[in-house]
Amino acid sequence: MSTPQKTVPGTRMQELVAACRAEIPTLIDRLISDIFTDNPQWTDYSSITHADLHDGCCRYVTRILDLLGAPMTAVDDEVAAYIGRRRAEQGVPLEVMLRTFRLGGRVVWEVLLEKADDLAPGEIRAVGTALWAVIDGLSSSLVTSYRNTEFEQLRSDERRRHALIEDLLGGRARDSAFLARAARELNLPVGSTYLVVVVSGVGGPVRTGTETALAAVGIRSVWHDRVDSTVGLVAIERHNVSWVLRRIEPYVRGRAGASPAVSGLDEVDTAHAWALLTLQTLPDDATGLVPLDQRFQYALLLRSKDLTDMLVAHTLGPVLQLPAYERSILLETLAAWLAHNCSAAHAAPQLHCHRNTVINRLNRISTLLGHPLEGQRNYVELSLALAALDLIPPSH
Repeated sequence: MSTPQKTVPGTRMQELVAACRAEIPTLIDRLISDIFTDNPQWTDYSSITHADLHDGCCRYVTRILDLLGAPMTAVDDEVAAYIGRRRAEQGVPLEVMLRTFRLGGRVVWEVLLEKADDLAPGEIRAVGTALWAVIDGLSSSLVTSYRNTEFEQLRSDERRRHALIEDLLGGRARDSAFLARAARELNLPVGSTYLVVVVSGVGGPVRTGTETALAAVGIRSVWHDRVDSTVGLVAIERHNVSWVLRRIEPYVRGRAGASPAVSGLDEVDTAHAWALLTLQTLPDDATGLVPLDQRFQYALLLRSKDLTDMLVAHTLGPVLQLPAYERSILLETLAAWLAHNCSAAHAAPQLHCHRNTVINRLNRISTLLGHPLEGQRNYVELSLALAALDLIPPSH
C-alpha cells in the first residue's frame, strides 16, 4: 500500500516564501556568484552587461517565489519567455541559460532549507517537489521561447540574405555602399572575379551543403533558391575558372548553365543574364553543368529570335515543308554529314545505311534548296539552322 504524499500547509508555505522574498537581494548575489564560480567554462554572458544579468536573475528568482507561493504550470510563463527571448537575441547560449536556471533553483532551495527547520522530512520533500516542478516549468517555457526566437532570427536572416542576393542579381551592386554591405553580410570578396551558375529545377537542384563543401576547398560562394531554379554566385579569387567549374559540377542535379567570369561582384547581374541564356540553350533532358563558351552558337541564335527564324526559313525552308517522316530523315542525314566533316562515307554508319543512300539524300536536299551544299558559307548557315532547330524543333 503506497504512502500518501506529504504536503506543506498553505500558510506555512506562504511563510517560507515570504521569508525568502525578504532575502531576494542576497539570493540574486549568490546566484550571480555561482554563475561565475561554478564551472566557469560553461559561462558565456560576454554579450550582456552586468546590469542586464542582474535584472534577469531578479526576474527569475522573483518568479520562482511567485509560483511557489501559488503552484501552477509554468509552461507558457511570460517571465521565463521574456528571458529566453532576450537572451536568444543577445546570443547567450541556451545551455548557459538552462544552467543558470538550475543554479537559481539550487540557491532558492538552500535558503528554503535554512528557513524550514520546523518541517518534518516528508514536508521538506514536498517543498522540494513543488520547487523543482516550478523550475522544470520555467525551464520549459525558457526553451520554447528561446527556440522560437532563434527560428524567427533564422527566418529574418534568410529573408535578408534572399533580398541581398536578389538585389545583386538585379544590378543594385552599382551602388558602392550597397555593394560593400552585401559583400560583408554574404562573406564574399568585392574585387574577385565571379561566375554565376543557374541550375534548373525545384526541390533542391543543388545538393545540400554545397557552400560548405566548396568552402572546404577554398571556394567562396552563395546559393540562392528561387521558385524553379537555384542561382550560385561563385568567387573565383586565385583559382582557375575551369578548376572551379569541375568542383561545382558534382553538386549539381539536372541541367545548369554557367556564365563566363566577370570582373567583380558589381557585375554579377550581367553574369546572371549570361548563365540564364546558357541554361535556355540546353535541352530539357540535359544533365550537368555547361559553360556559355560551349553553347555560343545556340546563345547567339536565342539572342535574336527574329533573325534566327529568318535564317531557318532562308536556309532550310523547302526541306521543312516536307511531310514529317521525309523531313526528319533528310535533316538527320544533313546533321550527320556536317558532323563528320561532310563525309558521306563516315556519316553512313551513324545513319545505318549505305554511303550511296547518304549521297542520294544529300542530292535531294540540294535540289530542294536550289544550290550545292558544299562551301564554307553553306556549311556555316546549314549548321546554324540545324542548331536553331535543336532549340525550337519544327512543328509537325
